[in-house]
This record gives sequence, C-alpha cells and structure tokens, in this order.
Amino acid sequence: MNLADERAFLVELAHASGDFIRPLFGRHDVAVELKGDQTPVTAADRGAESLLRRMIQARFPAHGILGEEFGPERTDAEFVWVLDPIDGTKSFVTGVPLFGTLIALLHHGAPVLGCIHQPILGQLMIGDGATTTLNGTPVRCRPTRLLADATLLTCDWVNPAVHQDGPAFDRLARTVKLARTWGDCYGYLLIAAGWADVVVDPIMNPWDIAALVPVVRGAGGVITDWQGESPYPATSTVAAATPELHAATLAALRP
Repeated sequence: MNLADERAFLVELAHASGDFIRPLFGRHDVAVELKGDQTPVTAADRGAESLLRRMIQARFPAHGILGEEFGPERTDAEFVWVLDPIDGTKSFVTGVPLFGTLIALLHHGAPVLGCIHQPILGQLMIGDGATTTLNGTPVRCRPTRLLADATLLTCDWVNPAVHQDGPAFDRLARTVKLARTWGDCYGYLLIAAGWADVVVDPIMNPWDIAALVPVVRGAGGVITDWQGESPYPATSTVAAATPELHAATLAALRP
C-alpha cells in the first residue's frame, strides 16, 4: 500500500498544529478548564484539533476522524485520522516541554502511520511500523538487554496504584537502573530514539495510543498492553520496550 501522499500530509498536519500551539506555550494568560474526567484542556488543545480537522476534511473528505476534543466522525471509513492535539496538557500548562501532538492514520482500524511532534524542541518523529525517523533521520531503540541497566518512564507515579497493580509497578521500578516521569508521548519518542528503554502507562485512550504503535514498531520496539496483547484499540494499558526487555517488563507487571 502506497501511503506517500498521506505521509507527506501528515508532515503538513504536524507543522500546522505546531505553528498554532507554539505561541501559546509558556503563557500565564492561557485559560485552563477541567473536562468531565477532571483532565485539563486549553484553547491550544481545541484550536489545534479544529485546525487539523479542517485540513483533513479539505484534503481527504472521505476519511474519518477521531479526536480527543471533538469526538468521532465517520469512523467506519476505510481511512481514519486519530488526533490528540496536545498529549501531555498538564505539562503544557506548567511550562514543561514534555508534551506533543499525536497524529495517526488507521487503515481498516489498524494504525499504519503515526507521528509524535514536539513543536517547542522542533522534533518530529514519524513511524510506519517498518521504519521510524526523527527529523528525517532513521532511529532505532537501543539494545539494552537487562532491566537492571534500563531507564523506565511513566506519566505519573500514582496512576499505577489507582488504575492497575501498584505493587507490581513498584517491583518493576525497583528493578531498573533509572526511573523517571518523562512521560506522555514524549516518553515514547525517547525510547524510539534510543534514549530510554521502557515506557509503561496504566491508563490510556485510543487517541493516546494509535500513533505510538507504528512509531515504536518502526524503531524496532515492541508495544502491547500489560497482558501482551495488541494495544489498539481495545485496551487502556501500554507497555513499550526493546524486544529484549519487553518480556521481562510484562513478567514484572504480573500480579
């Protein structure tokens, strides 16, 4: 399947959303609202997604769209774009550049293209399940073989105990060499680029996950849920790691 046009358009989408988001970052006058699930949302989230939707509707009117802020539209279409305009809004609103825009393209429900765009640091990572690039240069997961030598990332130290098995996560965290909350989509950029080794998240939404699948796999990594099953679409947990570490990660997360 030739997705050259869609891939080029993905780059357009990433840069357009980044141009919208960048001037709003680090400003104290950007209002923060709480959604029904008590997660924050700003004009940057909503404005960026609205922009992306308009661009998609103009270029590919037969394609569907699933976005965090404005919901589903024609999601039974052959091709569906999945949008998370700011993954890591809590970081965004506190002036921390560990957030990004996630854009994925599904074909018959399977993620075939994905990008992580960090507009403040100027990093654009694109994966198609076979290859992954960072600003046009191919990247790979680093060949760490032992958890004792690994860097583990997660979004929030509290969430594993709230949503999954806290003691199991603590056991994993005690095993690794370094554990940090460099999370949200930026953690997956770090493992795909070879700067970290394992990312585990205990609660995710479809728009959080779709773009990560082709990115991590294209860099030679493994991404599943905590039971080792496909992470998209019917899951809320994610474990991503190098092939050598993935099985050990899942073993540590078992009750």
